[in-house]
Amino acid sequence: MKIQCFRKITLSTWLRFSIISTLLFLIATAVLAGPPLICHSFDIGSAKSLPWISHSWNLSGAETYDTSKLANDTISILAADHTVLVHMETLRRATLYARKDPAAAKQLLTRITMGTKTAQPSNDSQALTYFDTGYLAEAYKQWLGDASHNPAAGLDGYALIKEAIQLRGNDPQMELAAALVTQSGPASEHQAHAQKAIAGAKSDPLLARNLASHFIGNEGQTIAEMLTKTTVAEQKP
Repeated sequence: MKIQCFRKITLSTWLRFSIISTLLFLIATAVLAGPPLICHSFDIGSAKSLPWISHSWNLSGAETYDTSKLANDTISILAADHTVLVHMETLRRATLYARKDPAAAKQLLTRITMGTKTAQPSNDSQALTYFDTGYLAEAYKQWLGDASHNPAAGLDGYALIKEAIQLRGNDPQMELAAALVTQSGPASEHQAHAQKAIAGAKSDPLLARNLASHFIGNEGQTIAEMLTKTTVAEQKP
């Protein structure tokens, strides 16, 4: 009887330990993975973006940047450089700053959204304004949370990014953005965006460097591997 009781206790304890360990692993994995538009800094070379002193993807806490200037500074940077990856990194940084200042977050979204109504009637200009609005909306969705803290709540950023791609035509960097936005679905659209981004990197050195970079730090899978694994997983029955 004592042996049986010991086995029951051991088995019960082992099961509890196994369940707790699995849950902790899943939670840790989720935390380490993080929102793909936020928890990974993009390589933009020597291009200008918002001030950044941190050595990681997140703010260091020692920043002295005046967020009252966020809207003006962001829009100025976006207007001066039409490289999509520069826009992605600038909007990523802007979202991190915006979380600290709700008024600045709302002002930035309002100003960028206004651009979709005042953009010059050229496909490139219109495409970038739609892209910026959509990408910022999706970044806010990933980092600012629910409607009470997110001025972009209810805005379909992915739809605007798709419209931007249609306006601009073949743009592998926009395809990367769309692939990251659809990391959790729709599966077929994510697969198409990922394939176009990876294929386009053959003639785009900056995009190739970003796809070869590791998601969060120097360990773990690269961006290309992350997109490919997601694509492969979606294809399995």
